[in-house]
Amino acid sequence: MKVLLLGAEGQVGRELRETIPAGMTVTAAGHNLLDITDLPALQQALKEIQPNAIINAAAYTAVDKAESERQQAFAVNAEGPANLALLAEEYDIDLIHISTDFVFDGRQGSPYRPESPTNPVSVYGASKREGERQILEIRGSKALIVRTSWVYSSYGNNFVKTMLRLMREKTTLNVVSDQIGSPTWAKGLASALWKMVELRLTGIHHWSDAGVASWYDFAQAIQEESLSRGLLQRSIVIQPIPTALYPTPASRPPYSVLDKTATWQALGYSANHWRTSLCNMLQRIGKHG
Repeated sequence: MKVLLLGAEGQVGRELRETIPAGMTVTAAGHNLLDITDLPALQQALKEIQPNAIINAAAYTAVDKAESERQQAFAVNAEGPANLALLAEEYDIDLIHISTDFVFDGRQGSPYRPESPTNPVSVYGASKREGERQILEIRGSKALIVRTSWVYSSYGNNFVKTMLRLMREKTTLNVVSDQIGSPTWAKGLASALWKMVELRLTGIHHWSDAGVASWYDFAQAIQEESLSRGLLQRSIVIQPIPTALYPTPASRPPYSVLDKTATWQALGYSANHWRTSLCNMLQRIGKHG
């Protein structure tokens, strides 16, 4: 099976490259090699590679910057996926697109199912929802949209690596305690995506690690587990604060836990608890620096 992986330099893209299953030939392209907003370039690439499937891990993910860069966010997160859907339809190629919990407003107070109504509260969330809408309009139920949440890895910029840096630099940290979600290790997500490709799942699916946390809970766990592994030499005071005391350009959903039941049943296995995944990721950082 031949797969074209787009967004190959991002967190999920890097993990997908490291977890390629036997029997798959993958052409991996980052933004510099293949821009998903460039329809002619995409068309040429598909003619040359002739893949059976496309995994779109390319995205504009700067949530706060998107508020002032709306056009760029929509180009990458909506127009790009529409291009891929058009070409997938034309060449009859499976399309796997990664989306986000930020398509929800977070006011439901219980885990969001794939069919739950979307209502994004930020430009980033709106751009990702529009990408989903375009794909569904063009490909119908033939495409696969996988929503995930709070992604981190040993690659790129993410909450875990930012916390480790700040915990080394500061003596106290304020971390938001009233936004609830599910941290997700990109490596576990990558393995699940490959399984979905093999099974040729379609429709909308949710994947994140098991369990829930606030950003404050997550930060506390990062400190505790990093101290026990020698990644931090001292502990600092972490103060829980409400979102109101940490204003950002973009609004965030206060509760964006995803219901993964149907996806876990379809795959035949469930995700690790987020704290187990965090330990595994920190172990990896400890080994490789």
